[in-house]
Amino acid sequence: MIEIDDKIVSADLLRECFACDIAQCKGICCVEGNAGAPLEIDEVDVLEQEYPAYRPYMTPEGIEAVEHQGFMVVDADGDYTTPLVDDAECAYAYSENGITLCAIEKAWAEGKTPFRKPISCHLYPIRLVPFSNGTVGLNYHRWSVCASARRCGAKLGLPVYKALKEPIIRRFGEAFYEALEAAEQYLKKQ
Repeated sequence: MIEIDDKIVSADLLRECFACDIAQCKGICCVEGNAGAPLEIDEVDVLEQEYPAYRPYMTPEGIEAVEHQGFMVVDADGDYTTPLVDDAECAYAYSENGITLCAIEKAWAEGKTPFRKPISCHLYPIRLVPFSNGTVGLNYHRWSVCASARRCGAKLGLPVYKALKEPIIRRFGEAFYEALEAAEQYLKKQ
């Protein structure tokens, strides 16, 4: 583990390789799992506020799930998550050419909303773990559905944190990303 400011970072983010390979996995991370995507408290209001922008890209089943369950649900651990359709895919997911994608991100890509998607989705496979003292842990979540991403990342020699530069900066800022780069260089010298 590496400590940077008030964050505890798993060294796996610097040592392990990852590069999303959606052509292989078909976006299964938006379908599989035992709960929806984790949400930060401020994202719940944003999801509701921006709903008119991304609703046109959602499936009828996703719209029904949101309108019945709400923009978020509380999971078994008491965490806010995205609602699911039939306990499977994220309510905000849709399929295009056999690949599951995010309706929110599609609206963002088309300039219809400033909100890209929940940060937990953007950061995946990094999972954030809040501690009671205000510290945040950044862990590397290994999931079997991402095996192709690990192979692709290894082929490219791309560490997890470099593959996720944009969402890391979005969530923690440029200085934190630069500290990760410095930590990687330090670990290479060890």
